[in-house]
Amino acid sequence: MKKKGLVVGLLLSATILTSAFTPISINADQGPVVRFEGQPITFSLQPRLIDGILMASVRDLAKALDMEVTWSEAERLAVVTGSGYELKLPMNSDFAYVNGKASTIYGNTQMVNGSMYVPLRFFMESSNHVVRWDSATSSVNVTKQADSLPVVGTYDHLVTLLMQNEGNGSAQVSLITKQAKAETTSGNASVPAGASAAVAVQDSARAAAPGYSGTNVQVEGVDESDVVKTDGTYIYTVNKQRIIVTQAYPADQMKVLSILDFPGNQDTQFQPSEIYVDDKHLIVLGNSYQNYKPVPYNGAGGTTQKKMIMPMRSQGTTKVMVYDLTDRSSLKLVKEAELEGNYASSRKIGSSLYFISNKYVNYYQYREMADKEEAKTGLAPAYRDSSVGDSFTSIPLDQVYYLPKALEPNYVLIGGINLNELNQTMNVTSYLGSGQNVYASEENLYVAVTNYEQMRIQPMRMPVGDAAQGIRVGEPNRASQPFELPKQETIIYQFGLNEGKAAYKHTGMVPGRLLNQFSMDEHNGYFRLATTTGEVGRTDEGTSKNHVFILDANLKEKGKIENIAPGERIYSTRFMGDRAYMVTFKNTDPLFVMDLQDPAKPKLLGALKIPGYSDYLHPYDENHIIGFGKDTIEVDNKNPNGPQSIAYYQGMKVALFDVTDVNHPKEQFKELIGDRGTDSELLHNHRALLFNKEKNLLSFPVNVMKIDPNQATTNPKMLASAYGNFAFQGAYVYSLDLEKGFQFRGGITHLSQDDLQKAGQYVHAGDKQVQRVLYIGDTLYTVSNGLIKANDLSTLKEKNSVVIP
Repeated sequence: MKKKGLVVGLLLSATILTSAFTPISINADQGPVVRFEGQPITFSLQPRLIDGILMASVRDLAKALDMEVTWSEAERLAVVTGSGYELKLPMNSDFAYVNGKASTIYGNTQMVNGSMYVPLRFFMESSNHVVRWDSATSSVNVTKQADSLPVVGTYDHLVTLLMQNEGNGSAQVSLITKQAKAETTSGNASVPAGASAAVAVQDSARAAAPGYSGTNVQVEGVDESDVVKTDGTYIYTVNKQRIIVTQAYPADQMKVLSILDFPGNQDTQFQPSEIYVDDKHLIVLGNSYQNYKPVPYNGAGGTTQKKMIMPMRSQGTTKVMVYDLTDRSSLKLVKEAELEGNYASSRKIGSSLYFISNKYVNYYQYREMADKEEAKTGLAPAYRDSSVGDSFTSIPLDQVYYLPKALEPNYVLIGGINLNELNQTMNVTSYLGSGQNVYASEENLYVAVTNYEQMRIQPMRMPVGDAAQGIRVGEPNRASQPFELPKQETIIYQFGLNEGKAAYKHTGMVPGRLLNQFSMDEHNGYFRLATTTGEVGRTDEGTSKNHVFILDANLKEKGKIENIAPGERIYSTRFMGDRAYMVTFKNTDPLFVMDLQDPAKPKLLGALKIPGYSDYLHPYDENHIIGFGKDTIEVDNKNPNGPQSIAYYQGMKVALFDVTDVNHPKEQFKELIGDRGTDSELLHNHRALLFNKEKNLLSFPVNVMKIDPNQATTNPKMLASAYGNFAFQGAYVYSLDLEKGFQFRGGITHLSQDDLQKAGQYVHAGDKQVQRVLYIGDTLYTVSNGLIKANDLSTLKEKNSVVIP
């Protein structure tokens, strides 16, 4: 009986807020106790279970929150107000108005003996409260969503939260990255023959090193990891499963100095993905994966069997390896640190490194395990730091927080390392939830996730039988749902950064979804965001619209510009000081200029509509901005059931926009590269850009496709939709100034003449695919997995090259 009681108890907590069972009405007297901040709410009218949904009197709920209720006879609705909050509840309705905006209830307001009842969960969550089932006291617990996050606390509550997400039916949202399989590597840190340069020689070369380019980052002072880095003398590259250290300066002495291999074994594999470099350290980040092993589980008939499933640290870890750069010919490992989960993102600010992992919580795997204590341990996040040993340390659940508005079966772990104090254990914080985009200033880290209302706001429904005191989510009533599309919201979690420590500060929320990290910006104590709501192609109230929001230091709304370019979506955004630039697209490329000088009253100033679109915007100076994207051709659509015209993207387009007159922006210069099929990593990754205004230098890798003029056609649609044939892969180099615009200086390729002759319509450049362009002094370097080329910055004449072994 004791075992059965335990099973029932877990079932109660696991079925909280889930929709796993069909809702059934039961006796209203079976409603659970409702507590607000730990104290029972005194109801004048007892909460009722109506169609399995936990309902409560609007007046009682408002009183518990110190709010006022009035009745509007003309509109036939109740109005709840208090502390800048307004909730309008129409009679017998499955939607309400929260601060003037329509919101789906997923349940209905109902009149019971002359009093209005509303789903308790909807009422509390719409007023920024957290609602959860407390299995220890068999009660509904309501807490304020203030400046602290709720704690997971116990295993039972963790299961509850995981099952709540399962009931919501939402898919796991990965934090930027997807798990990849590690490739087999061999050997250790090695020095190629003839590359054993002495430390004294290295120091001498560095002392004479000229100026050099760094990674193109979003925020000055906040470094971002990349696959290629230089310190002005050496070039460091992530090369398949290795790190290659090349002496690059001076160019006539180029040579591979050392190769850092990461050999695997029968248990684990490490796959490096990105690096940082400073005067003292090379920092390698990547994923460490574990191999499959037989694990005991409860099989048919209760017998213990073995099954090939992933081990407890199965998804692998995000691993940081810090190397001393005193002797680059023989790198010395001085620290290892690991967070469970896949590598998501990172930032380096001075001597502080912050990195983020995303661990999927596979509750079903742990549920099958025979050893439940081991299963509980496996459900807790863990980390490892070589400064305290080789074993993993589990984070107690009473130290794990959860993100109530972004719940996923997922842990977000943030690790912080002070690179000046490598003997210190890294600082680790863990959050049950998810995120999709990361932005960092020198003071704060922001993790954002887009949420869907039907996955987040759910009514409470009661299970039956032994589980009658639990709470679970019922299927929403969509019969009279006012909107077909789910309401999108972006939740922002802010963490303060200080000497390798990340501490939670505030939560904010804005309507819509973000495009990428450039949709966010911090400036003068305000946080700015650009979002899109709705969907392109719709012509009803669900059509796409674009917005800019300004939040104060507490992430509360200060100002906004709404409903920009209906029917289009954001393709790129750039915040620059007191201005914001936004590119949307459907058939033409509108560039919008916004004045954000007064955060409370931002203004839309001007717009420029031209063919094409920009995927990335980069500052030239305070009155000019460079757009990188695609050209387009608009063709009449002869299909009477479709749109009047269709826009086909063409080759790559680079444009310089003049925004001196903010009310009338103009395209001052443009450069078209290749035909349809032309692409560049820059359009997807801003770190692929090399730009220096003082040197009049612009360069980026590009794959150029060109249409054979002999195959030209007079059919406009066929011409617009035709793809080109391979013509070039490598780096394009330009001069750019405000008088002459873009001046093509030439292309640098790693493909041989034989490679080009063998190319057909497409080419697979393989190890000769140029990935990055950088400069050291008067030399331009192009980097691929197969070689590094050094060309004169003025003439582009090749100086030297080194083949990567």
